[in-house]
Amino acid sequence: MRKRKSKKNNTFSKVEKLLEIPQEISSDIPKFTMLGFEKLLIENYKAVLEYQDFFIRISTYIGIININGFELDLQEMRTDELLITGKIESIDIEAISDEA
Repeated sequence: MRKRKSKKNNTFSKVEKLLEIPQEISSDIPKFTMLGFEKLLIENYKAVLEYQDFFIRISTYIGIININGFELDLQEMRTDELLITGKIESIDIEAISDEA
């Protein structure tokens, strides 16, 4: 059986393309901006699941982000973005699978 796309979503997509709106602004897809190994900006996050000075877990709409390092700090928390500072060693992403 073939699914039909709703006309509303299709029209909004055309408007976004016409206005050249970036996908990360018009969707819930998280955006990562890393400045060296000491600053990480995460946009479009849902919640902070765990916070320690060596490990931070962040929930997003596409999965869970694990940040490992030393002296990690949640420098700024806003409703749509999060700034993490410290010595970042690794970032792991656990994708949400649609399999049931």
